[in-house]
Amino acid sequence: MQSKIMYLSDLKFNIETWKRELQFHFNEMDTFEEKLEEIAKRDQDPMVMVKLEVFQNRIMIEKDAISKLKHRCRNKLANLINVDINENINGRFQNEQHTLKEDMRTYIKLHYDLKEEMMDFFLEVL
Repeated sequence: MQSKIMYLSDLKFNIETWKRELQFHFNEMDTFEEKLEEIAKRDQDPMVMVKLEVFQNRIMIEKDAISKLKHRCRNKLANLINVDINENINGRFQNEQHTLKEDMRTYIKLHYDLKEEMMDFFLEVL
């Protein structure tokens, strides 16, 4: 029983950490959007505007992905809170957690790839 409680506590910690990270990335995308708007106001070069629009679209896609991942985290937390402690949880929660963990890993990689591309763009046009 005690090991189940510890296991659930560890899962909850992971999910709450991911939620905080996702919120940070969402806010970071807002900051990048503001910088893109600033560039759009002062640089009317057609090539810059094309790149800028691509980044704006990618930010919208990223924010949508963040929202979906945050929703999945909330659902996982609700499942953890409502778990029957007498239920055999080892397989079920581990498999559910694994999928979210892999999706988070993929998302984070894609996020930092986008961030690096935007930072290069900012250096190019600023």
